[in-house]
Amino acid sequence: MPHRFSMGFRSVDGEGLIGLSWKAVAKIMAVPPTYVDLGKSAKDVFTKGYGFGLIKLDLKTKSENGLEFKSTGSANTETSKVSGALETKYKWAEHGLTFTEKWNTDNTLGTEITLEDQLAKGLKLTFDSSFSPNTGKKSGKIKSGYKREHINLGCDVHYDINGTAVHGAVVVGYEGWLAGYQMTFEAGKNRVTQSNFAVGYKTDEFQLHTNVNDGTEFGGSIYQKVNDKLETAVNLAWTAGNSNTRFGIAAKYQIDADASFSAKVNNSSLVGLGYTQTLKPGVKLTLSALLDGKNINAGGHKLGLGLEFEA
Repeated sequence: MPHRFSMGFRSVDGEGLIGLSWKAVAKIMAVPPTYVDLGKSAKDVFTKGYGFGLIKLDLKTKSENGLEFKSTGSANTETSKVSGALETKYKWAEHGLTFTEKWNTDNTLGTEITLEDQLAKGLKLTFDSSFSPNTGKKSGKIKSGYKREHINLGCDVHYDINGTAVHGAVVVGYEGWLAGYQMTFEAGKNRVTQSNFAVGYKTDEFQLHTNVNDGTEFGGSIYQKVNDKLETAVNLAWTAGNSNTRFGIAAKYQIDADASFSAKVNNSSLVGLGYTQTLKPGVKLTLSALLDGKNINAGGHKLGLGLEFEA
């Protein structure tokens, strides 16, 4: 019998009225997500399957020796700007090492080396550097993450021409409940420049997420997996001192194994529509449109087209 979330209703298992069914938390991830992934399921319903104003092409391949290639290209239909990126990745699994090289059309070169589960179980270390030959700009990051049951820690040190910044985050979880804190300390200013809090609740079929950023930005989201084909999400946000609340609702419907339809709308009457179709194994087509509900006849709507190849 699949787990169900119920509040004040008779359970389908016939066990009577309950305030909150603990069966909904019977299968909880032992390791909580990172701070940036809190509320990710709701974000995915709002963002995946859309590409407004873009013509995009993605290509992913993998060689026999495990070397992965990924290239992306996109053209903005409004500005006609064309951009692209190339990434190669090699995983040395027996030693927990991953080597990544990146390049983009802004002529920025990047190198990333990741070591995971070697020095300690659950510990991940990443050394990330980037260089722009055109401007001479250099930057580097040392990222660290540690995860185990009920806790997920992260600390990154970022070096660039603006100085050194330390980014830290922690998420703790227990029986589906999650709480997290994220901060940024800038050494040049000698003070904390970012301080964010988040609280949430997560099961396989239901997720609730709330956050406060710097004490002025408030937000929240709800994700509900209605059934195997339908997912829904609601988000809202407001700023202290401003009475305007921003909110939106979104849904994704899996038509069949190869096709899905997505739709969303916000309080500004912007309507987003998306359709994704797997043409054949390894080939995926995405069509999307953004409509201004207040000015349907005025034009200015955005269309998007995406093609993804994977071999």
